[in-house]
Amino acid sequence: MEIKDIQNLIKFVAKSGASEVKLEMEDIKITIRTGHDSKGETTVIQQMPAMAAAPQPVAPAAAPVAAAPAAPVAVEEDSKFITVKSPIIGTFYRKPSPDKPTFVEVGTQIGEGDVLCVIEAMKLFNEIESEVSGKIVKVLVDDASPVEFDQPLFLVDPS
Repeated sequence: MEIKDIQNLIKFVAKSGASEVKLEMEDIKITIRTGHDSKGETTVIQQMPAMAAAPQPVAPAAAPVAAAPAAPVAVEEDSKFITVKSPIIGTFYRKPSPDKPTFVEVGTQIGEGDVLCVIEAMKLFNEIESEVSGKIVKVLVDDASPVEFDQPLFLVDPS
């Protein structure tokens, strides 16, 4: 399946208003889901070992899922920090390229829409933007490390 086919599938699902779509074929498994509580959308694509099975039917789902800003989530109810989590699976990078400075450091003031990092997924570099304003308190992931969906990346002090 080509990237263009996946992008068209995401657009189709977005127009359908479905909340989740799963597609399994011989060599690939794709799950597209959208959350009602967050603004971010997510696409999960997983390579599967070759099998002699027929393609599975696609279940109706909500909107498309593509790399989007990370959704902030409170660490604890009594905590004043907000956790910025990964909206996709991929490799976390703190710099736009090896010869450039990092996007943010501990102590950096950020605003909504500021780029915090990039996550490489399937040879595409997705900029992860902040949905909150505040100060970076902690970077929770090492540069060039693999990250999972919904994995905490940064702690932000919104005050």
